[in-house]
Amino acid sequence: MDIPLWLAVIVVGYLGIKLARPPWWLVALLLLGGFLVAGSSLGPTVGNLLK
Repeated sequence: MDIPLWLAVIVVGYLGIKLARPPWWLVALLLLGGFLVAGSSLGPTVGNLLK
């Protein structure tokens, strides 16, 4: 089965929000922080640590 990455991310995010019920400000903070880190010089470093 071949599922696009964007669809898997949406499904996992939706289930995580529904099941864990984190505050919306925390979800926004994680999304914004991830976006900012990915665009900075820390992006490759974080990518290598996660591999």
